[in-house]
Amino acid sequence: MKRRSIAFRLIAAVLAVEFGSAVLVILLSWGYERHTHFRSFDVMLRGRADSVLGAVQDAEDLGDNVMLDLADLHVPGEDVYEVWDGRGRLLGRSNNWLGSAAFELPARNGFTFLKLHHRKYRLLRLQGSRIVDPGEPGGGHLRFVTIFYAAPTEPVWHAIYNAVGFYAAGSIVLLLVTGPLIAWLLHRGLLPLRQLAALAGDVSADSWQFSPPASARETPELAPLTQALENVLQRLERSFLQQRAFVSDAAHELKTAVAVVKSSLQLLEMKPRSVDEYQAGLERCLLDCSRLEEIVGKMLALARLENTSATVGERSPGDLAECLREAVDSLDTVAQLRGVRLAVTAPESGSCPVTAGAEECSTLISNLLLNAIQHSQEGSTVEARIGLAGPTLALAIEDHGEGIDPAVLPHVFDRFYRGDPSRTRATGGAGLGLAICKAIAERAGGSISIVSRPGSGSTVTVLLPLAATAEEIHAAPSA
Repeated sequence: MKRRSIAFRLIAAVLAVEFGSAVLVILLSWGYERHTHFRSFDVMLRGRADSVLGAVQDAEDLGDNVMLDLADLHVPGEDVYEVWDGRGRLLGRSNNWLGSAAFELPARNGFTFLKLHHRKYRLLRLQGSRIVDPGEPGGGHLRFVTIFYAAPTEPVWHAIYNAVGFYAAGSIVLLLVTGPLIAWLLHRGLLPLRQLAALAGDVSADSWQFSPPASARETPELAPLTQALENVLQRLERSFLQQRAFVSDAAHELKTAVAVVKSSLQLLEMKPRSVDEYQAGLERCLLDCSRLEEIVGKMLALARLENTSATVGERSPGDLAECLREAVDSLDTVAQLRGVRLAVTAPESGSCPVTAGAEECSTLISNLLLNAIQHSQEGSTVEARIGLAGPTLALAIEDHGEGIDPAVLPHVFDRFYRGDPSRTRATGGAGLGLAICKAIAERAGGSISIVSRPGSGSTVTVLLPLAATAEEIHAAPSA
């Protein structure tokens, strides 16, 4: 099917509406002109019939009859008439009258159409009265007269056709004039749209410059489209930049890990080693492979979270309080080794169902707790709290470590980002933990934020929607 442009469809639609309007005008003009002309024609016909009635005079005979006086009767030669008195006597008719045998005369007064001499006529049946011998006692005698008067309708139809033809010609001229004018106006009116499309077509993965024309911004119909294009392109640009940064950082991380494994193996083969040296070298390689496996696992987990098609309602809800206690139990040894105490304030298990799954909740809490432990000073306390915040549950994890530099804070949730410029692993990790936490929170329909006080510590707050409205959240503290 051949595609048509918007301009073509609009022009076709407008011309179709104009054509329909022209046809409607012609039909209405036909009805109006026919009604008007025949009403005038009927008035004229009645006037001529009245003149024939006026020619009916007293016959001045013993029978008190009436007669038709033709001396003062002047009617057009193409008109026909016939006059009868109340007694059924014919008083007179025009020379071109064929007689009542040629057609059926109407029995009621009024107008009708008939065909006479192969021509169409408009016939009026008029019944009047005349007074005979008005000077006699009693006022004379009343005599009834019936007049049939007809005139040809060709002049009326000719006038109607001329008037309707004028309207039709005017409509055709209007279509011929407005057609090109509409095409020009639409072409000019769609210019901002074409300019917007041309500028949007210049956007590519290497060039994200998009400056919509002022005409598009100022046009009410195009302003929403312009704003939507700007927003979409901005999001696409951020996505492309993040993708490039992800690929670059992933390549750097994997290259570093592979290089470490390779250097360990090269060091072992440089000269003969003892069994203990080979064993120590293999253990280092195994440790480096475990680190490499951890990086790849986190990358796959992040990709799965960001690309999953599962919706919130399709996952089994996880209990945030239960997951928090399990994470605290599993990380308690790590906290003791660093001299950090873990304090938990949470409702009872079973009262904190959230839209995130149990595995995702465990991953989220474990990453945040481990990050807080690694950045806490020895002898300090990491506090984990769960509380109700309207229709959501708020998980807050607060440490009392060195805090985060304000210049670094906006980037802490970026993938592979670490505040340490040298990219050392003094605190462990590859910079994917907080990115995974953000992906989990957003996938569950929640949010994550961080507030930091340099030198005093940081607080991470996660808001997750309740999977079902809990009747009551018990703030029963437990250590």
